Amino acid sequence: MSAYVLQRLIQSVLVLLAVSVVVFFAVYGIGDPIELLVSPSASAAEREALVRRLGLDLPVWQQYFVFMGNALKGDLGRSFVHGVPAIELILGRLPATFELVLLSMTLAIVTGVPLGLYAGLDQDSRPSRIIMGSTILGFSLPSFWKGMMLILLFAVVLGWLPTAGRGETVSVLGIQTSLLTRDGLSHLALPAINLAIPQMALMIRLVAAGTTEAMTQDYVKYARAKGVKPRRVVGRHVLRNILIPVVTVVGIEFGSLVAFSTITETVFAWPGMGKLLIDSVYQLDRPVVVAYVLLATLLFVTVNFLVDILYAALDPRVKLTGDMA
Repeated sequence: MSAYVLQRLIQSVLVLLAVSVVVFFAVYGIGDPIELLVSPSASAAEREALVRRLGLDLPVWQQYFVFMGNALKGDLGRSFVHGVPAIELILGRLPATFELVLLSMTLAIVTGVPLGLYAGLDQDSRPSRIIMGSTILGFSLPSFWKGMMLILLFAVVLGWLPTAGRGETVSVLGIQTSLLTRDGLSHLALPAINLAIPQMALMIRLVAAGTTEAMTQDYVKYARAKGVKPRRVVGRHVLRNILIPVVTVVGIEFGSLVAFSTITETVFAWPGMGKLLIDSVYQLDRPVVVAYVLLATLLFVTVNFLVDILYAALDPRVKLTGDMA
C-alpha cells in the first residue's frame, strides 16, 4: 500500500509539472493583457510601470521559474483583473460549481442506473429500445443547444423556473450553498438537468451493457437454477458486479464536470469556476487560467487515486498494483 501511494504521488508530481509547463507557455504566449488593463489614454510611463509590477518585463522562461517558486509556497499568482490571489478567486467559486455537479451526478445516477438495469434485463422490449435510443440524443445534442431549449421551454413558455443566477443561498460552516433553499434549488434545476443529460445517457449505456453481460455469467445462471428470486439475483449478483465500472466512471466524470462545466455555467450565468475560466480567457487573466488548469489537474489526479482505492475495495480480485489475483 505504501509503495503504491508513493508511486502515485511521484506520478502526480510529474503530471502537474508537465501540465504547468505546457499551460504556462501556451497561455503566456497569446495576447497582451496590458492592452486590456491599461486605458488607451495612459502614458508610456504608466504602461511600463504596470508591466514591471505584473512581472511581464521578464523573459517568459524566467516568469515560469518565478511562478514555480511561488507555487511551491502555495502562491499561484494574483489575478490581473481582480487584484486578488488567483487561488482565492477560484476556490470562492468552487462551492457553486460543486453543488451544481453534485446535483447533476445525483440525477444521472438515480435515473440512469434503474433505466440501464431495465434496458439490460429486457433488452428486446419496446421500452428498452426507446431508452437505449434516447441515449444517442443525450450524447449527441450540444450542451449549449440543450440549455437554450430548456430555458425556452421551462422559463419562457411555461414560466416555471428561473434562467440565470444562483438564487437565494444560506451559509453552512461558512460556505454559501443553494441546496438548502427553495429559490436556490429552482435556480439549480435547469443547469443541473442540462449537465446531467449526457451523464444519464452514459450511465444507462454502461449499466445496460454490464447487466446484459452479467446475465450470461455462470454464477448468475447457477443462482437462477437454484431458484433464487429474480430480485435477489439482480440486487446481489448483477448490480454488485456492474457497480465496479460505474464507480470508476462516476469518479472520473465527477472530476471532469467540476473542472470543465464551462458551457452550462456560461449558458445559465451560473457563478461557478467554469464561468470564471471563460471570463478569464476573454480578459487574458493569465494567472487565473494557469491556476485553474493546475487545480483541475490536481483534482483529476486525486479523484483517480480515490477511485483506484475504491475499485480495489469493491473487487477483492484487484490488487493495488493493477494485477489480477
